[in-house]
Amino acid sequence: MNKYKDIHFEVSERKILLRIFDVISVLLSLYLVGIVFKFNYFNISTTNFYWTIVLGIYLNFIGSVFEMYNLQVASNQFQVIKSIILTSSITVLMYLLTPVYTPLLPTNRLQILIFYLAIFVALFIWRMIYVRFFASNRFSKKVILICDKEQLKELVHALESADPHYRVLGFVNSDSANTKTNDKIKSIDINNLEAFVKENSISEVVIASQKTDGITVNLYNQLIHLLENGYIIREYTQVYENITQRIPVQYVSRDFYRYFPFSRSNQNHFYLIIVRLFEIIFSLIGLLIGLVILPLILIGNLFGNRGKLFYTQERVGKNGKIFNIVKYRTMVKNAEEEGAVFATTNDSRVTPFGKIMRKSRMDEIPQFINILKGDMAVIGPRPERPIFVSEIAEVMPFYETRHVIKPGLTGWAQVNYSYGETIDDSLIKLQYDLYYIKHRSIFLDVNIIFKTLSTVLLYRGQ
Repeated sequence: MNKYKDIHFEVSERKILLRIFDVISVLLSLYLVGIVFKFNYFNISTTNFYWTIVLGIYLNFIGSVFEMYNLQVASNQFQVIKSIILTSSITVLMYLLTPVYTPLLPTNRLQILIFYLAIFVALFIWRMIYVRFFASNRFSKKVILICDKEQLKELVHALESADPHYRVLGFVNSDSANTKTNDKIKSIDINNLEAFVKENSISEVVIASQKTDGITVNLYNQLIHLLENGYIIREYTQVYENITQRIPVQYVSRDFYRYFPFSRSNQNHFYLIIVRLFEIIFSLIGLLIGLVILPLILIGNLFGNRGKLFYTQERVGKNGKIFNIVKYRTMVKNAEEEGAVFATTNDSRVTPFGKIMRKSRMDEIPQFINILKGDMAVIGPRPERPIFVSEIAEVMPFYETRHVIKPGLTGWAQVNYSYGETIDDSLIKLQYDLYYIKHRSIFLDVNIIFKTLSTVLLYRGQ
């Protein structure tokens, strides 16, 4: 058996670690503060244990909204401090304002300050320990790839950018016709593969070669021997999907449907009824909020947009059905005189007030009408214009697979990627959309809602 592997954490393990120790560090801090400062607001005992449960739920919920469990944020000292401040502040505010499930408001204002500082300091100290220790290279997952040389750069970038703790130390070139070396990633001779794995404490070997003749008898035998010694050998599309939470359609070619079983939730009547009820309630609340802020939007449109408030546009819906989407206008008049083009970051056609509406997602409010009509869902792939669907589908044969479910106001692609300005951007968004269709569930829907709240509250719309 393998005795050489270093300790490392999987993505899911790191997120669980962060969530558990966030709660433990805060409760420990409050317990110590109670002893040292005779702090009576938050006494942990058997009679009020539910206070700790409520605090733990608030902490995890609000931390999710402010990206405390995003590994890229959690591993960056400066980004995580911003998340800690927001999470601590909103958690304390919610806890103080729900006295039915939490202690009554303290009469001494100093106790509120102590309560806030205890939570903030606890999270700050624990997260700095995580950044300096658990997010360091000593706990990285060390991997080698077996792939064609021409694929190497793209494969490595996709994996390492998705998981900051994933390190590709070397690769075996499965294309015998290409013998060039790589300056950054060590090229491993097949005969030295097993020795390299043991010497560098490799956690797993990932096979990404699309050419079966690249897996020679010699290489195959070495892989079998590594497997027998306890090393993990995985196929690239599986690894890519787990780490990036996208479907790598560019690597599965004509065997796409072998890798892409649709989620059973797409045909689960109970799930669909629950989702539809949620959509109706959510849309009614959204339209009510829209009516409250409508005077502000009217004033902003009058001075900032100077034109019609609404605009409609054809979009492709479920099963390829065309419908008219309703939005607040955010662009100048006659924005597409020269033909349809992709929206871009810092698009010059967007008016000053339009930028505010896009950043805050206020321009999306009228789409609740589309949701009530059944043209759209709250969560799903973003509905695209017919002209773009035709263009993209010619390049990506699987693009129209997005239309097996209703398009959504928000979705997995929208919360993980910005506007698609190019065909390459559309490919990445397609990968996210197909991941959602494949893994669609209540859990993933809730995750998307958290990420959407984060996008709106941190003013990151486009």
